[in-house]
Amino acid sequence: MKQNFTVRHGALDGVEAFLSVARHRNFRKAAAELAVTPSAISQAIRTLEARIGAALFIRTTRSVGLTEAGERFFARARPAFEELIAASEIARGMGQRPAGLLRLSVPPAVVPMLLEPMIASFCQAYPEIELEIVASGELADLAAEGFDAGIRMGDLIAPDMIAVRLTPSFPMVVVGSPDYLRRRAAPERIEDLRDHACLRLRRSNGSVAPWSFVNGNKTVEAIVSGPLIAHDYPSLLGAAIQGVGLAQVPGPIAEAPIADGRLQALLGRFAVTTPGVFLYYPERHQVLPKLRAFIDHIRHSGDTGTSPQRAGRRKQN
Repeated sequence: MKQNFTVRHGALDGVEAFLSVARHRNFRKAAAELAVTPSAISQAIRTLEARIGAALFIRTTRSVGLTEAGERFFARARPAFEELIAASEIARGMGQRPAGLLRLSVPPAVVPMLLEPMIASFCQAYPEIELEIVASGELADLAAEGFDAGIRMGDLIAPDMIAVRLTPSFPMVVVGSPDYLRRRAAPERIEDLRDHACLRLRRSNGSVAPWSFVNGNKTVEAIVSGPLIAHDYPSLLGAAIQGVGLAQVPGPIAEAPIADGRLQALLGRFAVTTPGVFLYYPERHQVLPKLRAFIDHIRHSGDTGTSPQRAGRRKQN
C-alpha cells in the first residue's frame, strides 16, 4: 500500500466559518468575527461544501440562507462544535492549574513510609486534584496503564525516565522478633542464615530475590530459604513481627518496630545500602501542573532538596 506523506484536511476544516455565517446570515459579519477577509470565509465554505458534497447556503445578492442540507448540518454541528470548544477549555485549564485525576503506581511499602503522612495535606492544598494510588509490587507501564507517575527504589527505574529523589539512600536491614530469636540464636555471619527461616520476596519478573549484603569491599548475594514468599515488603515485615522468621526489608519501614522492641536488627555491619526511593515519569516537554504540584508537595514534605534528573544519569553517579 502506497504511503501518503501529506496530512489530509480534517473533518472540522471550515466548520467554524460555516457556523459563523449561519448565525449571522452574512459573510462580512462572519469574517469580522473570525478576524479574516470575506474572501477567506467564502473559500472555506466552498471547500467545506465540496468535501461534504452538498450546497449548504443559498446565496443571493441581498441575502444568505441555509439549504435543507445546511439546516440539518447546522443543527448537528453547532452543539458538537460547542462541546469541542468546551473540551478544549477544560484541557487548557488543566494545563494551567493543578486539577484532574492524578494516578500513581507505587509499591505497598511506600504507602505508610512516604504517602500516608502527606496525603491529607496534599488533598487539602489541591482540592481540584483527585489522587488515585495504585499499590502494587508490579512494575507498571506508566503510559500503557494510564499512570501519571510511579514511585520505586532507584535501581528499578528505567534509564529513559525522569527521576525525582524522595528519600536519602537507606540500608536493607535484617530483622527478627524477640520470640523468634529466643528459639534460634541470632546470626552473626552471613553464613549463619543457612540455619534460619528466612522470609523472601518474589520480584515482579517472577524470580525470588536473594538477600544482598556487603562484606568488606565485596557485594554478597545469599540464597536463603524459609516458610514464606511474599510479593511485598510489608507482608514480610508483618510475618517477621509475628515470629515466622527473619526478613530483609528497607530500613525506613522497620524503624518503628525496631524502636518499640517488636523487632531486633541483625547483621548490621553487612547491610547493603540502596539508592533510595524516587518518583519517576516519562520525559515530556511539559509536566502537567497536577504532577508538578505533587512533586513539589512531597519533596517539601520530605525536604529532599534534589532536582529532577534522567534516571540513567542518576544511576551512573
